[in-house]
Order: sequence, then C-alpha cells, then structure tokens
Amino acid sequence: MYFVERSLRFMRGAVLSYGPSMVKKLFWDKEYSNGKWWFNDNTADDCVYLYLKKYAENGSILDLGCGSGNTANELALNAYRSYLGVDISESALDKARKWTEVTGRANKNSFAQGDFLSFVPTQQFNVIFFRESLYHVPLGKIKATFDRYSKYLSDGGVLIVRLITSENGKSKYRPTAMLGVIEAGFDGLEKHHDPQSGATVVVFRPSVCGRSADTSCQPETMSVPGGS
Repeated sequence: MYFVERSLRFMRGAVLSYGPSMVKKLFWDKEYSNGKWWFNDNTADDCVYLYLKKYAENGSILDLGCGSGNTANELALNAYRSYLGVDISESALDKARKWTEVTGRANKNSFAQGDFLSFVPTQQFNVIFFRESLYHVPLGKIKATFDRYSKYLSDGGVLIVRLITSENGKSKYRPTAMLGVIEAGFDGLEKHHDPQSGATVVVFRPSVCGRSADTSCQPETMSVPGGS
C-alpha cells in the first residue's frame, strides 16, 4: 500500500509540474470543488504574514498560485494597497472572489485565471509571492521562473517564498533543494524556519553579483531571524 500511495503522489506531482495547462486546470478544479483544500481557509496565524506586511509597505502584491484567497483576505488590511492573485483553478478563484466580497476588500483584491508558469504581469509589484506554489515548478526551471518575474519588481521590490521544508523534524529533500537554488542565485534578505509547522519563509531579490562585471563580487547571505 505504501508503494502504491507513493507512486500516486509521484504521478500527481509530475502532472502538476509538467502537464499541459488545461490538464492542470481540470485537476485543480476538481480538487477545489471537492473541498480537498478546506484546511487553507484559516491560516491567519501563519508566520509568512509578518514578512508580507514588512516588505509590501502598503504597496502592491502579486500572489502566484493564490488558491482560494486566504492570503488576500487574512493579510492585515493596512499592509497593502493592491493585491493580484493568480491561480489556474477557476473553482479556487470563485471562492477567493466570494471571500473578498465578505471581507469588504473588493476595492483592493483582484484575481486572474492562468498558469503562473506562463502568466505575464502588466505592472510592477512591491512583493511577488509564492506560497507553496513553488512545488509545482520543475527544479530545473526555478531560477528562470524567478528571473522572469524579477523584471516585474518595483524599485526595492522583493520575492517571497514559503515552503514546507521539514516534517516531523526531518528535512524534505525537494523543498530544501529549491531553497538551495534561491540561495545560490539571488541576494537573500531574510530566512525564517518555523519548527512547529515545518515552514520556511525566504525573502530575496535579484543578485547584484548577477548584474555586475566584478568577478570578486560575493552574494549576500540571508539573515535568519527567529529560526534557522
């Protein structure tokens, strides 16, 4: 039974990372319609909100893989001016829009349907955010994905990623490898790990070294407030 479940998880992950957008949309629509992701409806105490508020500075946020809109509706109202959530699932976005009406944030929150691997923004943002959605980016495409979206950061803007990197005190290989890609290719500003939830939040921006001809340039090292 273990090997069957493991094989099914592997197949699911492969479809969501490498499958055509239409197939991924049908898959996610079914899961959201069936209520599989109901536990995302209450994450107001998540450690990521501190960093979103700090770096958004009452500006704009792009949330790639926004799901049913918990970030858009749980983040402090005074933390941001505008929020754009992108998700491949119309079922998820329908819930996000209804939730936004209930919270009275329709003047701040907007949503767009699309595969964030190919989505093209039409403006710049203070924060570009990946909340768990990075799992569905092939490891070899992570840096290119960040490089592309970095072009849509406003001056001083940052990328923020939240991932579950440990479970029962043990590191998870793929999310940890994703953090390695970030740390090797970008300038890290902050990194926080919450042992209780296993979540790691990293804040970073395009590397100064990557834009410099100075071969002695060394990338910045992430500070680690309140965790490792």
